[in-house]
Amino acid sequence: MKENVTQLHDCYGCGVCSPSCGKKIINIRLNKDGFYVPYIDEPEKCTECGICLDVCAFNHKERALKAEEVNIKSWAAWSNDEAVRRKCSSGGIGFEIGKQLIEQGYHAVGCRYDIKEQRAEHYIATTVEEFVQSIGSKYIQSYTEGAFKKIRRRKQKYLITGTPCQIDSFRRMIRKFRCEDNFILMDFYCHCVPSMHAWKAYIKMLEPKIGEVTYASWRNKFELHASLSKGIDCDKKSTPVEWHDSYNLLLRGCKNFVQSRWSQGDLFFKFFLGDMCLGPQCEKDCKYKYDKSSADIRIGDLWGSVYKDDQKGVSALVAFTEKGREIVESLTNVTLVEHSFDVVAEGQMKENAHSIDTAPLVMYGLRHGMPIDGVFFKMIDLIQMVCTKIRLMIK
Repeated sequence: MKENVTQLHDCYGCGVCSPSCGKKIINIRLNKDGFYVPYIDEPEKCTECGICLDVCAFNHKERALKAEEVNIKSWAAWSNDEAVRRKCSSGGIGFEIGKQLIEQGYHAVGCRYDIKEQRAEHYIATTVEEFVQSIGSKYIQSYTEGAFKKIRRRKQKYLITGTPCQIDSFRRMIRKFRCEDNFILMDFYCHCVPSMHAWKAYIKMLEPKIGEVTYASWRNKFELHASLSKGIDCDKKSTPVEWHDSYNLLLRGCKNFVQSRWSQGDLFFKFFLGDMCLGPQCEKDCKYKYDKSSADIRIGDLWGSVYKDDQKGVSALVAFTEKGREIVESLTNVTLVEHSFDVVAEGQMKENAHSIDTAPLVMYGLRHGMPIDGVFFKMIDLIQMVCTKIRLMIK
């Protein structure tokens, strides 16, 4: 058996190995549990050059960005454009960074939701208008292969935004091919990725009510009224939601729409943030929590006590490298308030998420296409309640 990335089990699914392969034989697909992994359909063409293993963050215990390269500087940040701040998940700083770099001639690789494929996917934006599609969090694993293969490493400058593991592998690739100067890398605080089976089961549950999905958004700062389904201006027909309660999922279909919050028992957020269907790679092998990154810049929600009363949304903004600091300090049309890292990262995870006791049963149900609002998963809830009570009694 040849030595290549297909020998790795439960990898991050970042997709960077695919564009790195000189033979172009690595493809990224979902595995049986609903997570992206590399496949080689023509293994006889593999020359065992080792490049795919070299660029694979999962294959290395250490991060690509060494400790001596890191010089952390951190801010609370938000866009001065109220429309941007209202639309974005937190303060809109990620959009403002991409917008300014595009205006300087960069291409921006961001993540959008593909309605046809019902998945998050990376894409290349060459204009600010195209970059708008990347606004908002997508709480599912993204498919990167299509966009990453289109990147012209030596002929164009890029902003690359992705999960910390995607960015770690990407830095390994651009160092391997000696084109690091053409890239600015930006990641974000990441909980984990849930199985894509959970997301598709969620859509399957709702489509009889709303019709084929035409729009999806995981974080919304407004509660939309029924007028949205009639095409009426939603800015004038909406009610603000407390920002800290903005895990507010909106699905618009061809017949109707549905909006549901985590705090109200939304089933997708229950599976995702309830750690019911974690990727094993996130639970066991994530090395990017809190102050650990291979990016130039990290963004996220600033959940801490300093801004607890802000209802418009505030971004946590961290520069890990000198390049990142220069980009941040050159930003216009934003407000930057420098704080210690502990203030900016307050509320962010310091350790990896851990699956609940009944996660194997959850994954069995998802693999076999059982309805997520059905009897099987309700029974799992009861079993989990018993497990939790037993654990508390033992303590």
